[in-house]
Amino acid sequence: MSKNKTTETNASVSDFLNAVKDETKRADSFKLVELFESITGSPAKLWGPSIVGFGSYHYKYESGREGDAPLVAFSPRAAALTVYFSSSFDQREELLSQLGKYKTEKGCIYIKRLSEVNLDVLEELIIKQIEHT
Repeated sequence: MSKNKTTETNASVSDFLNAVKDETKRADSFKLVELFESITGSPAKLWGPSIVGFGSYHYKYESGREGDAPLVAFSPRAAALTVYFSSSFDQREELLSQLGKYKTEKGCIYIKRLSEVNLDVLEELIIKQIEHT
């Protein structure tokens, strides 16, 4: 069985985020770290080379594949801030309708700027994701 690519590392989250070229995305990323840490009570950890995760859980599929993953996570990608959520959990669609400007594909939510979304709704989405996990 192949090894999971996205595992928790000891790399510095601050160094990673400080290397983000876009000033707004960099500032938004640090705001997301504060938000996620306040909700989860877990420090930011770098998972793989580019995912900032908070907390962790162990999963095991029927196929036998298993591993650890962050409870909630985001990544400052070139096109947008990518927030990783399950594709289905209680009130997901209702909350997304109140979030503001974003795009979504599968479980990911893509946000250009935090100023374009309702942070209270984003906070509720994070809480619902944790409850779902």
